[in-house]
Amino acid sequence: MGDTVEQMYIALISVHGLIRADNLELGRDADTGGQTLYVLELAQALSELPNVSQVDLVTRRIIDSHVDADYADPIEVVNDKFRIVRIDAGPEEYIYKEQLWEHLDGFADNLADFFRKQDHIPDLIHSHYADAGLVGSHVANLLGIPLVHTGHSLGRVKRRRLLASGLTTEQIESLYNMTRRIEAEEITLATAERVITSTHQEIEEQYEIYDHYQPDQMRVIPPGTNIKQFKPPEGNELETELFGKLTHQLVEPNKPVILALSRPDKRKNIAVLIEAYGESERLQQLANLVIIAGNRDDIDDLEAGAQEVFHELLVAIDRYDLYGKVAMPKHHKREQVPLMYRIAAASGGVFVNPALTEPFGLTLIEAAASGVPIIATEDGGPRDIIGNCHNGILIDPLETSTITDALLKLLTDNALWNNYSSNGLEGVAKCYSWQAHAKRYIELVTPLAQRAELLQRQPLERTSHVYAEQAIFTDLDLNLIGDDVSLHKLINLIRENRKTTKFAIATGRRLDVALRMMKKHQIPEPDILITSSGTEIYYAPKLTPDTSWAQHIDYHWTPHKVRQLLDDYPGLEKQPKAEQSRFKLSYYIDPEQADIEEIKRLLHQEEQSVHVQLAFGQYLDILPIRASKGMALRYVADHWQIPLEHIFVAGGSGADEDMMRGNTLAAVVANRHNEELSQLIDTDRIYFADKPFAAGILESLEHYQFFHQAKTKKTS
Repeated sequence: MGDTVEQMYIALISVHGLIRADNLELGRDADTGGQTLYVLELAQALSELPNVSQVDLVTRRIIDSHVDADYADPIEVVNDKFRIVRIDAGPEEYIYKEQLWEHLDGFADNLADFFRKQDHIPDLIHSHYADAGLVGSHVANLLGIPLVHTGHSLGRVKRRRLLASGLTTEQIESLYNMTRRIEAEEITLATAERVITSTHQEIEEQYEIYDHYQPDQMRVIPPGTNIKQFKPPEGNELETELFGKLTHQLVEPNKPVILALSRPDKRKNIAVLIEAYGESERLQQLANLVIIAGNRDDIDDLEAGAQEVFHELLVAIDRYDLYGKVAMPKHHKREQVPLMYRIAAASGGVFVNPALTEPFGLTLIEAAASGVPIIATEDGGPRDIIGNCHNGILIDPLETSTITDALLKLLTDNALWNNYSSNGLEGVAKCYSWQAHAKRYIELVTPLAQRAELLQRQPLERTSHVYAEQAIFTDLDLNLIGDDVSLHKLINLIRENRKTTKFAIATGRRLDVALRMMKKHQIPEPDILITSSGTEIYYAPKLTPDTSWAQHIDYHWTPHKVRQLLDDYPGLEKQPKAEQSRFKLSYYIDPEQADIEEIKRLLHQEEQSVHVQLAFGQYLDILPIRASKGMALRYVADHWQIPLEHIFVAGGSGADEDMMRGNTLAAVVANRHNEELSQLIDTDRIYFADKPFAAGILESLEHYQFFHQAKTKKTS
């Protein structure tokens, strides 16, 4: 029988950052962001519950003339049940979280002493982030207290983003102590009774790749929203100065506002919203489109990815002649965002999030709390939000018609609009307010504090390395696609081995087209997605683009000169705009009229440093000299420290050839384009499968005993 705990004492640990009850310095640096606000609002909400006797928010004490004196106060009393406790650890001055690792053992010892000197110790410890997880694990094990953990961000996922930014593995280790952080996360998972996440997708795509992951350990409780800040219209929104600024470019400013709010990031897919709006005369008659895409003074001063997004947006506005119907303000402040939502609601408008992937969707909750019906991508968090709130419509972000239909439905049906507006307000209060979060939280942790519902851990098998040991790279067309039964078997096999093996797709198709095909055939998002014939690299779980790769291949690349040479070349025809991209010029080639070797000679004679490749006998791609699928594969292998000898490559056309040559374990699946790779038949380490499509990949993996070798390496 467990202990009875009627009044619970909870200790929240957030080691790094500057935390105080008022005037949070959000955005001061990387350590004073969303986590700081999260733990403060969680502590505040818990302290308001009648069955909570005490909440301590534990952080590091800082005595430093460069920061406010508030952070030196050992105990800050916030209310009669909530205090911020600051523990001495390491140097007195403020240091970033990456420098704290050597001082965490001291933090844990000092915190344990602090608890022992009180009349009673906490009934529960809740750690936030990896450093607090390590401290919480030590204290929980020492004092016999149940541990709950929230990761906020995970080391294995952060490492992918850092690699994408151009840092090397050595730099990441030096700057971020990443191996130590990941090991701390493993220790925390091995100790915690429960792990709280924001979405189910977070569990499936992030926590599952950890050795100490336990399915029964995971619980989903979405973070709360401040419903005092985000609230329905008060009646004067359309007379405010902000409304005038947002709509001054519009010919008919009093129409309903279709509002989009996001960073200028290709993954946010804003251009497809303009396309949907531009292709519908009815939508243009009914509403205006207002896009808030970050702040800018001069587009040319933005980083390359943002420049590309704005170029797409401006071209789309011009193509559909949407001047006076679309507004894209250059500046806004964070504190103006709640009013923007209220303006959209007061106008009878809609909030749209057409992102390619959306792990959570905080803006959707903010919009719902403001009374705005929502239209959102069917990927990830929005599915849960609309499922809980019943306040909007899910769309396919790759199909403009679904966006158009959803907008027309909401803008022409007043009863439906009002129903979704009121549902959103009720749903947020019930499911996504801090009060709702705190109530669900207490229901979850009370049995743990009473020792009545402890985790029954399942046996696990640890891997021998912090990072993946091997990888599978495969093309999409005529490799994965063509035999759905075998494809399903292959996906299950890859999933079973995901802790040791990265899964990568390398395709000639553009990102959006590749995602559409993957969705159609139920192919899960790979760890690595190489698109546009090797000119773009993205990493899971958020399709993070590798900006370092883009900088690397942008070398002597002058696409306008290549177009001048080839656009009127006999036997060549430009492919549609959908197949062109920043680093890829694509043509249809008629082999009867055009010879690929002559084209190469022409380009080289004109001093064009390019890579020319032919696929499936009819598609000609011109790329920067440093770009190809094979070069992208080797770049990823080098950054992720996966030996080429541990990489399996499956290909089926000439565009895959340079992935397959060299030290990789390669296989050619059987299809009608095998002749493009026939010259490789006598090459070592290349296996020609008898079966086509995914069945050929399965055959080849068995030929190499690929996963058996991984198990051998792991146990040796």
